[in-house]
Amino acid sequence: MEQTALTGQKAIAELRSASKRFGNIVAADDLNLSIHKGEFLSFLGPSGCGKTTALRMLAGFETPSDGDVLLDGEVVNDLEAHRRPVNMVFQHYALFPHMTVKQNIGYGLRQRRPRLPAATITQKVRAALELVRLEGFEDRRVWEMSGGQQQRVALARAIINEPKLLLLDEPMAALDRKLRKEMQIELQNLQRKLGITFVLVTHDQEEALSMSDRICIMREGRIVQVGNPQELYDQPQSRYVAGFVGTSNFFDGKVVAVSGTMASVALLNGMQADGTPVVPVQPGQDVCISLRPEQIRLRRDGDGLLPVRVKNRIFLGEHTEYLVTHEGLGDFLVLSPRQRELNDGPFNTDDQLMASWEAGSALVLDRS
Repeated sequence: MEQTALTGQKAIAELRSASKRFGNIVAADDLNLSIHKGEFLSFLGPSGCGKTTALRMLAGFETPSDGDVLLDGEVVNDLEAHRRPVNMVFQHYALFPHMTVKQNIGYGLRQRRPRLPAATITQKVRAALELVRLEGFEDRRVWEMSGGQQQRVALARAIINEPKLLLLDEPMAALDRKLRKEMQIELQNLQRKLGITFVLVTHDQEEALSMSDRICIMREGRIVQVGNPQELYDQPQSRYVAGFVGTSNFFDGKVVAVSGTMASVALLNGMQADGTPVVPVQPGQDVCISLRPEQIRLRRDGDGLLPVRVKNRIFLGEHTEYLVTHEGLGDFLVLSPRQRELNDGPFNTDDQLMASWEAGSALVLDRS
């Protein structure tokens, strides 16, 4: 299935039936994706899913075994990486330790032929330093700087050449959680200011959800689903996507009936639940119910609700995570917002409670 750019948007880069094999190993399998000008797109998936291989084919570090890579509508399979209008920021930044910050940033400009005037290079380096908020650091050695500052140097070195496509290979993996969040905001602001197309590779779902215009979910070398963050979270097309983008509880069953926008599912424990099918389903089909933990409400009493017992409680600041168990459904997660905890009071381990959710909030997905 081809994944195209948004309607009316120009495709700046494309993968057309692109595959990459290393011997008997298929690292990328029949990838079809259009990346449009000015967007922030992320490849998201676990280790070994093919996302870095896809990025390296765009960069020119790998040549597809089958299919094509296009930039601005031209096939570039055989075009060397240094001749493509593409720059890449690596996970470990790949800075030159013997150079100063300004020497690192200006390195690419100094390699251009014909040579740029020294004054032009100095001016462009100064502008790049201002963009990444490193004014005054130009004469420092990179090993004298923090991880976040080194990342800014790597970004400045990448954007100074004004690439049409900026590729980011897990550039924040080495940063602590607080600094990573700060850099996510900075990257978004920088991308919007420059208008350069950013393509990020990450295994961090929170990072992809918070930064991307679109996310390309990958599994075992193939593209599973492409969409904006809210689409992927609210309307996952498979159990894999629902489990990878955010957290979800799954209850297996079989479709009993379909009526309008709802499907009735007989769960394996004999219970029956209603949900909204994300893809068409038929009576008798093996499916699962997907239910986000934040969509479940816990109460101390209530008629017709699901009786559960609290097995574990973890306070996480803005919300509390409860692991509860039901005699037939087994264990599942519930997230209770901080304000609800303040109003109702917290629940404790071994408390006997009632759980409920709106029927429309449960999604019916094909079990496979």
